[in-house]
Amino acid sequence: MTRIGIILAILAAQAAPAADAQLAATLKQVEQRYNRIQTLQVSFNQSYKGQGPTRKPESGELYLRKPGRMRWDYASPEGKFFLCDAKNFYYYSPNTGRAEKMKLQEADDLRAPLAFLLGKLNFSKDFANFEAKQQGQLTNVTAHAKSDKLPYRLVEFDIAPDFQIKRMVITGQDASIMEFQFGPENLNPKLTDNMFKFKLPVNAELVEEHR
Repeated sequence: MTRIGIILAILAAQAAPAADAQLAATLKQVEQRYNRIQTLQVSFNQSYKGQGPTRKPESGELYLRKPGRMRWDYASPEGKFFLCDAKNFYYYSPNTGRAEKMKLQEADDLRAPLAFLLGKLNFSKDFANFEAKQQGQLTNVTAHAKSDKLPYRLVEFDIAPDFQIKRMVITGQDASIMEFQFGPENLNPKLTDNMFKFKLPVNAELVEEHR
């Protein structure tokens, strides 16, 4: 190895612990941000790439309330929603006229990585093998799933200077990619219990899924 090569190797070895410490500190700040809030409201844009026809981008409003409640209200396509009432998941699309119900422990929807916002966020418990890089003001973090039995294998986060998660990209075990981009957050808004209670849409059929 040349002298320059040796110097670069030494510098890289010295930089690695500092980079790891900085990443750990960033993740800790994100945990603290979301663990101390009780409710959250934020707009989202969603896209999906996978096998089959290309899907149109979707958008709407996301509401979270601890413990375990989550509601995605879609403006595009209008009327679509995805709801978790801490016991069951419900999914409704006006295109099918079906409302699907699934027990929380049986659900394997790719939104699962977002469910950490509903409880106590712990990156090291939920993910493994973190990698980070700076993209302008955003810190881009890639985390690997801890098990190949999970429906996703990679989750990528873009973290703002105030430690808000601005973007999330979820890569499924089938190589599908679901991306979410989030607007400014409204922290601790007043969200009523009624928002997280399932109501069957008019003329819709309720179907219980079992896996």
